[in-house]
Amino acid sequence: MSPAEVVVVTGSVAETEALAGRLAQHAQPGWVVALTGDLGAGKTAFARGFARGLAFGGRVHSPTFALLNEYVGGRWPLAHLDLYRLASAEDVFGAGLEEYLIRPVGVTLVEWPERWLGDRPVPSNWRLVHLRLLDENRREVRHSWPEVSA
Repeated sequence: MSPAEVVVVTGSVAETEALAGRLAQHAQPGWVVALTGDLGAGKTAFARGFARGLAFGGRVHSPTFALLNEYVGGRWPLAHLDLYRLASAEDVFGAGLEEYLIRPVGVTLVEWPERWLGDRPVPSNWRLVHLRLLDENRREVRHSWPEVSA
């Protein structure tokens, strides 16, 4: 764990969403929030809470089949990418999604960011969030927002 990393254990989906909403309060345009974790770890729940934290009032869905969902009407435009079905950075380029990961207009949430990054270093405008399912209700959330501890 790096010195800037914070670990929070949430006890429910609602707590995971609430934590994401608090983190969103610190988000800035141009940020990419990389969500990692196994299937079912809570990435979409985190995205719902994050969108609410940006004052988006509509429904938030996983973009697994669409690759990209865009949400407007909140504090910043929010792009939510799911790269699970893509194998590499070349596939991301082929899908036309690279601008969301390099220079987003608002904030980008990206699930399965390793499909884009590969072995490259994490860019300075990225914030990392790792979700791990501990049991049916609890999740461990590791994030790089040291100003938000719980």
